[in-house]
Amino acid sequence: MEKQSFLFGIHPILEAFAAGKELDKILIRKGLKGDYLPELMAMIRETGTPYQFVPVEKLNRITKKNHQGVIAFAALVSYSPIEEIVQRVFEAGKIPIVLAMDGITDVRNLGAMARSAEVAGVDALLIPDKGSAQINPEAMKSSAGALNVLPICRTSNLAHTLQELKSAGLKILGATERADQSLYDEDLRDPLVWVMGSEESGMSQNVKMVIDNQVKIPQQGKIASLNVSAATAVLLFETQRQRNRVE
Repeated sequence: MEKQSFLFGIHPILEAFAAGKELDKILIRKGLKGDYLPELMAMIRETGTPYQFVPVEKLNRITKKNHQGVIAFAALVSYSPIEEIVQRVFEAGKIPIVLAMDGITDVRNLGAMARSAEVAGVDALLIPDKGSAQINPEAMKSSAGALNVLPICRTSNLAHTLQELKSAGLKILGATERADQSLYDEDLRDPLVWVMGSEESGMSQNVKMVIDNQVKIPQQGKIASLNVSAATAVLLFETQRQRNRVE
């Protein structure tokens, strides 16, 4: 599979910002100094581009060329503000549904979840810019094209963004096999956000504090739980089943 394209050196990255190009993530060598570093950091903050300070060895593994301590990955998708997406859905007379990822680090799971979300009519995918799988070529392939058409939104603070969506009238729901309530007993016809946590540790504690309710998918088998992408599909299509039901 073709590798994700990247830029290296502060000047090319500043030029990319000036040209309006979206960058997925920027890696900066720990301890880096220089006259143009403050300008780069200002652009990173202004655009909300995720960044990380890393050892020089990590940069050297990505390229053998003179990266000058900075490497940026080109974004494979365009990102949208979640507030604008939700507002447009409301204005169109629809009931919004958002899929939020909390600690989903496997790119194949991200792609598969996006695929189910697009088919199930989800209005937006909400992804933290830290601690989440990167939208790279493997994720794009796993999504079967869904990441090209599904609105993607980034957030630097998932719990805060969920709280804002809650204030805008959306119900925040999470899924865990440890919940008491069944998925099929939850009313899913309201505007809502489904939050999916990692398979290892579930949802983060600060996100749990924002959740309105947690539900479980009833199981009859003997193994512990579903893969997170399979569970996502069950939740989303039950949501659509309820919304399409004729009373």
